[in-house]
Amino acid sequence: MRVVLQRVLQASVTVGDKVVGEIGPGVCLLVGISRDDTPEDMEYMAKKVLGIRVFESSEKGNMWAKGVQDMGLEVLCVSQFTLYAKSTKGSKPDFHEAMKSGESRQYFDTFVQRLGQLYNPAKIATGEFGAMMKVSLVNDGPVTLQLDSRKFAYTERDAAVSAIAAAKDQRRQGFSQKQPQSNGDLHQASEE
Repeated sequence: MRVVLQRVLQASVTVGDKVVGEIGPGVCLLVGISRDDTPEDMEYMAKKVLGIRVFESSEKGNMWAKGVQDMGLEVLCVSQFTLYAKSTKGSKPDFHEAMKSGESRQYFDTFVQRLGQLYNPAKIATGEFGAMMKVSLVNDGPVTLQLDSRKFAYTERDAAVSAIAAAKDQRRQGFSQKQPQSNGDLHQASEE
């Protein structure tokens, strides 16, 4: 599950000429759902977006001190399947990693309900799932975070790759220490 979280002074979603969801100060969430997402991804993301500290503490003046729930502010959720677009081949985005529409609608609705259960349903607003929406907002800061429910593990390089990288680093260091002084030195350095 992917979310683009924006700290906002205000945000709204319009479908046609009708405003279908709007909030004052709080966070606007663009929510992408992967075909591989599970209830664990949803639970992780719901807790993350409510608790991530993107607001200033008024008593201390500390930035990054409080989350939207701590501040009693509002949340606007907008479904955004394009967060799972792949654009590595050609010029047309590929959306195969996004969850199919019917299943995704249920997942999104359950996510919104879970936010309400963990916080306050009256503080949660949404767009209209599957509609062509116009999202308007005033980003405060600007503060925009990309969140992902999947943990990416970095594995250690195998010994051969590590040895090659070390050799390249040594060559680079040796080259930078041999700063040529004249054209003759440049010719000699390039032959080495």
